[in-house]
Amino acid sequence: MPEIEIAAADGSGKFGAYVAMPKARPAGAVVMIQEIFGVNAAMRSLSDWVAEMGFIAISPDLFWRQEKGVRLDPDAGQAEWDKAFALMKGMDQDKAIDDLKSTIAHARRMDGANGKVATMGFCLGGRLAFMAAARTDADANVSYYGVGIEGLLGEAGAIKAPLILHIAEKDKFVPPEAQAKIRDGLQGHAQVSVHVYPGVDHAFARMGGHSWDARAAAIANGRTAELLAKVLG
Repeated sequence: MPEIEIAAADGSGKFGAYVAMPKARPAGAVVMIQEIFGVNAAMRSLSDWVAEMGFIAISPDLFWRQEKGVRLDPDAGQAEWDKAFALMKGMDQDKAIDDLKSTIAHARRMDGANGKVATMGFCLGGRLAFMAAARTDADANVSYYGVGIEGLLGEAGAIKAPLILHIAEKDKFVPPEAQAKIRDGLQGHAQVSVHVYPGVDHAFARMGGHSWDARAAAIANGRTAELLAKVLG
């Protein structure tokens, strides 16, 4: 599948993005927001899966301001994790949201696009999907095991489009007290659905990963597919 480049809104350069195209077009687009491991094999596989569902998938490189083309393997040892956490800590998340806004705008006008765009993020990307729901004009947003969302609840009032949060009950990065804050803080929000998956850990939807859980992933992915079909066509 092709790699494309998108111009940053601040004029500082261009960043790459992996694109997977569906067979039938025009189609809605999904901006796939990376984990802390970059646009790696897992993100590309997830993007291909979204394309197989009938949507354009576009996964931007959000680490490009630090290092372009990061593709880390979470199952390849501690060194990969150490680099991933260093990149996450070094990320300017406000700039990342600006890059997501540029990606959303690009996705709306791509050849074969129908103009509707959602975001879908995992881990760090799950946090950024929540931020995108509050700060961008995306038509829908999906967050898988987003980290630190309990600290972003003050932005919930700005969420105007549908948002699904998929939370792993045993997520060591989102402990029970954080989950309680998220559920309480978003209770009654007309646009937000929060789902907690019992007995599973962070990254339960990463097929082949150490925490992969087929049942929880199938339920979560079904909810995601239903929302995307409803909103993107």
